[in-house]
Amino acid sequence: MLDNNFGNGSQENTNDNPVTPVEPVSAPQQTLTPAEEVQPVKDPFLGAAEQAAKNPQPQSSGSYYSPRSGESGSFIPPVNNNGGGGQTPPEQPKQKRSHKGLRALGMFAAVAFISYAAIQCYQFATENETLRRFLGKDSDSENRISLQTGETESASTEAASTQANQNSDTLSTVNAQHWIDLAARENAMTIPDIVDKVTPATVGVASTFVRQGQTFSMWGFGGGETYEQEVPATGTGIIMSEDGYIITNAHVIYDSSEQYHMGEAKAVQVVLNEDYYEGETTLDAQIIAYDVAEDIAVLKVNTTQDLTVAEFGNSDDLRVGELVVAIGNPLGFDLFGSVTTGIVSALNREVAINDSTMRLIQTDTAINAGNSGGPLINSYGQVIGINSSKISSSYYDEASVEGLCFAIPIKHASEVVNDLINYGYVTGKPLIGISGRPVTEEISQAYGLPIGVYVQSVVKGSAADLAGIKVGDIIIAINDKAISDYDELNSEKDQYKAGDTITLTVTRGDQDLTFTLVLQEKKPSSAN
Repeated sequence: MLDNNFGNGSQENTNDNPVTPVEPVSAPQQTLTPAEEVQPVKDPFLGAAEQAAKNPQPQSSGSYYSPRSGESGSFIPPVNNNGGGGQTPPEQPKQKRSHKGLRALGMFAAVAFISYAAIQCYQFATENETLRRFLGKDSDSENRISLQTGETESASTEAASTQANQNSDTLSTVNAQHWIDLAARENAMTIPDIVDKVTPATVGVASTFVRQGQTFSMWGFGGGETYEQEVPATGTGIIMSEDGYIITNAHVIYDSSEQYHMGEAKAVQVVLNEDYYEGETTLDAQIIAYDVAEDIAVLKVNTTQDLTVAEFGNSDDLRVGELVVAIGNPLGFDLFGSVTTGIVSALNREVAINDSTMRLIQTDTAINAGNSGGPLINSYGQVIGINSSKISSSYYDEASVEGLCFAIPIKHASEVVNDLINYGYVTGKPLIGISGRPVTEEISQAYGLPIGVYVQSVVKGSAADLAGIKVGDIIIAINDKAISDYDELNSEKDQYKAGDTITLTVTRGDQDLTFTLVLQEKKPSSAN
């Protein structure tokens, strides 16, 4: 550290290198001529009062760089340049020399000496074998320890790096396999292979409905004219046989909506995928049969095309979390043959639709209008379900819900299809033979009635009629299981087949009665 106690009038050295101080030089004596224009300064030979009167100056409190009057040993008399007489001012007193440079030089020399001595001592200690052993500084052992430590650290680093890479690879593999390997079955096909296998067996279905309407008179007098309007609709189908039988959803070819209720389609066509078929790919189709409650229909085409038939699997073997693939024509034929993937979200989901309860496969695949009737495929390329956008939308009442879709299990669908082809309707469906309305909690509290199904009518000769059920009875249980509305009654009834025996508990007046009846078979012309 350099000494900061500098002499008066010296400036601080701002550089790191020491600077040799410069000797102050005495001002040379000179005679000032009157022609030289200089400012008057203090005359050291005059008194203070006379000097102030002669050369008035502004008041000053002094400066850090110039000494104040009255400070001993620090006053430097100025040169008398008042322009008079040619007097030579006396020689200025010499300032004391500053030792700042010497001190800095000394400190620098001391540091250099100490550094040199330390280097020499270190070299001596490292070169002297005895002293090195005495101090415990064996260079060979140090090198060996350093080498061993380096090897250990290198091995540890390499092991950690390998483990990190393995973990990263495992994580990357898990992420990459999420939809394919982790969710797929053992020895599963790749998704592109699944698509190549099933897409030729997937077709488009174009239906033409007729909607009737009535015009209104301009002035409100007289009846309007009746008109017909063609309404197109599209869906998807699955080729199930080489002779042209095709499966699709019933609502694709039959409209039972409350808003329009257009009924059966006027015309139906089947469209083959042009990427797999040559020649004529739009074929007229015949409606063989359909079941609105099951939402399944069977079509047939006559063609010389060598049709690719879908392979059907066993939907009972499905597991929750298993990979599934859907192929269809969402929003029309502009997106023909679109492929989506997902997993099985749940099995045997009970969904009530069209006065019937269905047990369906729930998935998170994207199913939109136009996908109806298309295949739901497992990782072996086997069709294990028939997608239905109507059932999906009916379940959440047309709310905007992502990843909630349903498909009809192929095992149940195959039984329905066989009946539709062989009999024209689904056999074995149970029938009670009544119509009714629910007794809600509000009605129950208002009229003092039990919650259940109020019987409005009884079909003559039906199972209910033969058992003794009457209009006005309130059905409160089936096989001792309480029911609260018509959907629950049908759900319990559908657990059985035609010919099975069940019991109904009804409230008649202030009595609860139990009736035993044999379920009859429901046919297309029959109604509950």
